[in-house]
Amino acid sequence: MQPKLSLLTDNLIQRILDEAFQLMLKPGIKVQNAEARALLKSAGAAVAEETLVVRIPEPVVRKALETVPRQFQLYDYEGEPGVQYGGEAVHFDPGSSGVAILDPDTLEHRDAQTPDLIRVLKVAEQIPQYDAQSTAIVCTEVKKEIQDLYRLYLVMLYSRKPIVTGAFTNKTVHQMIDMLAIFAGGREALRQKPRAVFDVCPSPPLIWSNFGADNLISLARAGIPAEIVSMPLAGAAAPVTLLGAVTQHAAECLSGITIHQLAQAGSPIVWGGAPSIFDMRKGGTPFGSMETAMIDSSYAQIGKSLGLPTHAYLCATESKLLDMQAGLESGMGALVGALSGINMISGAGMLDSLLCQSPEKLVIDAESIAMAQRMLAGMLIHTETLATGFYEGIDFKGGDFLKQRITMKLFQKEQHVPGAVIDRDSMRGWKESGSLDAFERAKMRVDQLLASYTRPELDPVKVAELHAFVLDLAKQAGMDALPSHELSPAVV
Repeated sequence: MQPKLSLLTDNLIQRILDEAFQLMLKPGIKVQNAEARALLKSAGAAVAEETLVVRIPEPVVRKALETVPRQFQLYDYEGEPGVQYGGEAVHFDPGSSGVAILDPDTLEHRDAQTPDLIRVLKVAEQIPQYDAQSTAIVCTEVKKEIQDLYRLYLVMLYSRKPIVTGAFTNKTVHQMIDMLAIFAGGREALRQKPRAVFDVCPSPPLIWSNFGADNLISLARAGIPAEIVSMPLAGAAAPVTLLGAVTQHAAECLSGITIHQLAQAGSPIVWGGAPSIFDMRKGGTPFGSMETAMIDSSYAQIGKSLGLPTHAYLCATESKLLDMQAGLESGMGALVGALSGINMISGAGMLDSLLCQSPEKLVIDAESIAMAQRMLAGMLIHTETLATGFYEGIDFKGGDFLKQRITMKLFQKEQHVPGAVIDRDSMRGWKESGSLDAFERAKMRVDQLLASYTRPELDPVKVAELHAFVLDLAKQAGMDALPSHELSPAVV
């Protein structure tokens, strides 16, 4: 039996949905995209063009919900299914859009650049706990006009895995879809086997910006999965109560799904988010807090009650270093997300409230994820009796069970054996190994993964086409060339 965390009763779920439907009527949803307003109006919503506020009746939303796919797959480079959205499947990917990288030697946070993203990609590619890659870092040396598509370009060159990404403009979302289509063999092939899901964010409270709504429409019509990332900030841009924030999240997601399905019924979309409480002392957004995890778990329960695929941002921390706080907050988040049955959990590797990425944290977080996955496996019955059969021939010696053949047969099925990042040695053994802490062991593991990385075998014709496409966009943005790296065309 897969253990589950449920914070809401059925009655409370219904109350949240009832109030979310009320919010979509009063005060309504501010929709700043003209085409989205037209779609909603044609479906029966009341539109006030002078204020851009749309009042969406419950029947309109319910009709949209009927056409949302309950499950869909993301595929890898070879076209094999790699991630299942929907049901009780639980996957993890690195957190995305970090603007800084933790320098493992100086412990400084510095602006992230191309080599940093490549380093993250190489590490995540080889860790089985990450079923998908993400566009984890914004490369600050690249022109802003192409920063979103450039990071996708690097992921496509350095990874075979499915991808969690997102566009920064209404223009680049189309260009990023075209990039994915190059490797897929065309837009229709990409529609049939999508490799990437795109995050799309409403603006709290209760606003779909021109950018966000246009992204929903574009992705729906292209048949590319969209992942709504609603971000209620409890106490600042959402009600201070956790349940109030969950209710606002529901209204933002329901309105977004309605726009999306009106643009193209049946296109895949995910009930996701990156909410947080608001720290009244420091003015920050503590993504590692238990209250934030509780909002995530609860809104995922709402999405599951509607039969929808789910996503959340967890496994993150406010700590600036890989210290006990980082381990505590990230590990708790990973466990809460896994026990909530959330289909895709983003955030691993991230420090400083999702601003900074760290390959060293990625390898430590992978151990937390592995522990959470072991918890999800639950208590297993391997033998005909639970215990009595083990006692035949026992003569009350402590090591008797070590002699049993079944012990060697079953211990790896019962026990998760962690990697070298986790120390379970004796004090003597630990000292003989160098007296290293978890961060130092993580640095060693990152170095090993970087040394063992194998370049993906990609179609050179498609790589050349992709490079030419991105280079042309870079030149339009005012760049003479793309940053060099080992998979640049000269060495592909």
